Amino acid sequence: MSPTEVADALRVSEPQELVGGPYGQEDFVDGVKVFYDAGKLACIALDAVTGPQVLLASFALAGRDPEQAHQFLLDYAAEHGSCLLYTLDDSLALTDLGVLLRSQEVGGVRMSRPVFVKEDWLESEYYRDHLPLEDVPATDA
Repeated sequence: MSPTEVADALRVSEPQELVGGPYGQEDFVDGVKVFYDAGKLACIALDAVTGPQVLLASFALAGRDPEQAHQFLLDYAAEHGSCLLYTLDDSLALTDLGVLLRSQEVGGVRMSRPVFVKEDWLESEYYRDHLPLEDVPATDA
């Protein structure tokens, strides 16, 4: 999707903030951060508290106890034959669905934060281990 198509899908005219950076980050209202690669959608990161709630098999992925959310993903993968991947920070991904479950500290408490990632970014150790890329410094071109 292009940035215009993303804004249309979110039913807004434009992002709340154009962050830019090496991955064309745009921040939308309600805790939605979008990252682009070569002008096309590559990653969507939802805030654990202010982002929209996302359900997988009726289980809410955002704002949960990370251990409980990880156990749900393990059970889901076992039941559905999904491929699992752990990252260096112990985040867990269902690679066939492009779902990466990170944790986010909110008021001294860790909460689950879903990140949706295109396949080649999820397969790349660099991208996978740095998502949602919010603190990646801009590179000089």
